[in-house]
Amino acid sequence: MEYQPIEKQLLRSLTKAEAHVLLHQGTEPPFSGELNNNTTEGSYYCRQCGSPLFYSDSKFDSGSGWPSFDDPLPNSVVERPDNDGVRLEVVCSTCSGHLGHLFRGERFTPKNKRYCLNSIALEFREGAPQAEAIYAGGCFWGVEYYFSKLKGVLSVTSGYTGGEMENPTYQDVLSQTTGHYEAVRVFYDPRIIAYEELTKYFFEIHDPTQANGQGPDIGPQYRSALFYRNESEWETALYLIELLKKRGLKVVTEVKSAKRFWPAEDYHQNYYAIKGSLPYCHSWQKRF
Repeated sequence: MEYQPIEKQLLRSLTKAEAHVLLHQGTEPPFSGELNNNTTEGSYYCRQCGSPLFYSDSKFDSGSGWPSFDDPLPNSVVERPDNDGVRLEVVCSTCSGHLGHLFRGERFTPKNKRYCLNSIALEFREGAPQAEAIYAGGCFWGVEYYFSKLKGVLSVTSGYTGGEMENPTYQDVLSQTTGHYEAVRVFYDPRIIAYEELTKYFFEIHDPTQANGQGPDIGPQYRSALFYRNESEWETALYLIELLKKRGLKVVTEVKSAKRFWPAEDYHQNYYAIKGSLPYCHSWQKRF
């Protein structure tokens, strides 16, 4: 199974100045970025793909003229040799957009690292960082119910993904002609719960060995699948599946590159919480 990078349709369009930095490894002039002096508490996201990269508690004033951080969020950035053969380039782990460079040994903070980033490559939002994960494990009502109770999860939305039809309805997906899965989109705080722990939980709240359905719900829209956004998530998914197989489980869960997620109709959201009952085809079973 080969890794497939995030699809272009999930990336926002860039201005000429943004593309100069994110796509062509450019550098904005020092002291020109709007986020250089920002001291508001909140999170910094990749401007191209919207993935969370840094939280404000790691930001400091280096006097360099560019936003500086000493610690990224888990698995949010990748460090690689720069084309100049001297520096370390920092790119977004989801879309590989160029963010800036990493410098060590300057002793600005106890962590002794400076992620020197371009303000124009970042988007700031107040509040906790919201990382995204998408899972399909049968009827989305039950999957949503269990994920919503997990510490570190900020919100869960039932919806559809994996197909080509735009803005599908429940009836469209039920027809089994759109290619979509019933799925949930989970926003979580990566400082509280790691993607690996979230995915372990996914494998414990549904049956990853059942093909073409889940419980009594049979059909391609109910298949087990997870949708990764970057190489780290892809590797994590394969690693956990291999662990389960070594423990005797014949896992059929598909591992697919993320596609656009379409929220389901309002009456599908928070179904069990509103109804006041428990899922009929999902339960938690410890597997790790």
